[in-house]
Amino acid sequence: MTIHKSQGSEYPVVILPIYMQHYMMLTRNLFYTGLTRAKKLAIVVGAKKAISLAVRSNDDQKRYTRLQQRLLHAVQH
Repeated sequence: MTIHKSQGSEYPVVILPIYMQHYMMLTRNLFYTGLTRAKKLAIVVGAKKAISLAVRSNDDQKRYTRLQQRLLHAVQH
């Protein structure tokens, strides 16, 4: 199962493979989300370089959701 599909769920054991093949997805947030799905045990398998890259990355992309404008519009109507 992917980390995206597991969001909002917890599992007794999580095995989290981290490899350089998909380095563009190695972000701190994704790594954290994967680890925090585990209730009792998290096993991280992969390259030290990939894990280091994921932990060091702080590549949060700015999202343009217009949330503030939408909330203001909802309150006014």
